Formats: sequence, structure tokens, C-alpha cells
Amino acid sequence: MDKKIINLSTPQPEGHDSLRIDTERGVSFPRLTGRSLKAAECIKNNFSRYAHLYDKYSSIQEKIAAELIENIRLNGWRNILELGCGTGNFTRLLRNKFKQAKLKAVDISQEMVAVCRRKLPEKQLEFIIADAEELELDEYFDLVTSNATFQWFLDLEGALAKYAGCLRKGGVILFSTFGPQTFCQLDWVLRSLFKDAAVPASFFASREKLEGILRKNFSTSKVVEKIYQENFSCLRDLLLNIKYSGIRGNGLGKKKFFSLRNLDRMQAIYLDKFKGIAVTYQVFYCRGIK
Repeated sequence: MDKKIINLSTPQPEGHDSLRIDTERGVSFPRLTGRSLKAAECIKNNFSRYAHLYDKYSSIQEKIAAELIENIRLNGWRNILELGCGTGNFTRLLRNKFKQAKLKAVDISQEMVAVCRRKLPEKQLEFIIADAEELELDEYFDLVTSNATFQWFLDLEGALAKYAGCLRKGGVILFSTFGPQTFCQLDWVLRSLFKDAAVPASFFASREKLEGILRKNFSTSKVVEKIYQENFSCLRDLLLNIKYSGIRGNGLGKKKFFSLRNLDRMQAIYLDKFKGIAVTYQVFYCRGIK
């Protein structure tokens, strides 16, 4: 299927001007840990630290959530599991669409769940604070779904096999996930300056890998790819967006990459190569039927 390219407008969120870069250290990001066992804890800490700011910087996740919910048909599902509920933007869409369903929402971050609880204080919604890869459930679901979470799984194949086992016969898994071309412009700039630099998206699953895993675990499956493009006024705005929305996951790289001197060099290269501070999000919409 052909790629669909969507341009996004990027209004600056309220309170944006109050955010400042340290005048001596630049933008600080933790050391990249790759796909090590420490990655899950690092991801949890990043999301937890900025849970109160997440909704101001998560426009791409909200657009993906809106697209994802449109792909879920109303069919009387009664038991739904959401993985990686975050601050509840997709959870709210699920709740509004499936008003009578029992909904369980899982997230690794207690702080993110606290925000979600304030948005959705309903009794028919159960929250579980846990790592979705480690969670063990003793019930079956009609739908397992997730918005922009699966790219952080250390063992994606194992997770999909596990949640396929949690579905009733004819049950559906439907999720969105970022692909390896996400932040390809920033990745190009970093690699042009530093030999050991990379953005975390380098580790995300390709379309071919996702299709292969889904075929192994589901009777019918489909992956649709969409490319979203967004522009920022300067590199600083892009990096702050990444930092506060949690898209960096387990870190963008070593702190030395983001000194003020290097930020100036990076922005100059970025502007010369791409004629602006453009960013690409590669998103896969994935469906499997048991």
C-alpha cells in the first residue's frame, strides 16, 4: 500500500515561552542505552518526570489516536484492554466510543496514570500501573489496543504473542507504533556530526518485521503506513517537543551532543540540508484478528 503523507501544523502550546534551556549546559538528555534491560526504567522515568507537560506537547500522538479510533468499528465489544494509556487521550476516545464496555488501561508510569484518572474518574474504567511487557492477565479480551506505545517494547514479538493469547476467538488487536524513519532528519544531522550518535527510532520495528510478527500470531493481519510531517521554528523547539512528549523514550544521546555550541552547529546543518527544521513521523497502523 502506498504511503500517505500528512502535513501537521504546530501551534506553540500555552506556557511554551516559560521553558528555558540551561544557559551553560544546553539541552540535557540522558545517555542512550539502546535496547538494554535498563531501557524500560529509563522510559518510565522520562514519561513520569514530564507527565504534567505531556498534553501540551503531544499533538502528534493525539492525531494518531484520532486516526486509530476511526479504524475501530462498533461491534458490541464488552471487554477492552488498552496498553500504554499515558495521560488518557486515547483512553477517552475509547470510553466515548464504547460506553458500555469494561475498559482496563495499563501504563508503566504512575504519574501519567494520575493525569488520566483526573480526566476519566469513571467506575467502569480500571487502571493498572505496570510494564505492559511484564504484565500477566488471567482474562480474555475482545479488543487489545494501544496508541504509540509498542515501539518501546524490548521484545515486541514476545509481547504480541502474549496479547494474542489474551484475545477471545475472533478478537482484535489494533495499535499504532512509530517506525524507524521517525526523526530521520534529526538522525541524519546527528550522524553527520558524531560517529556514535543515533536517535532511538533507529531501533523501532520496520513494516516488514511487524507484518511478519502479526502473520505468526493472527489469522488475518494488516499494516498501513502513514508519514506525518511537521515543521518547527528552531531546533530548540523541536528538542523541547521531543523531551516533554516522551518521544525520546530511553534518551536521544549523550549529553555532549546537545551543548549550546553543538546546538548551533546542528541547527546550521539542519537548515542547510532540509531548508527548515522539518521532522518526519513514520507511523504504522497495525491490525490482527485471532
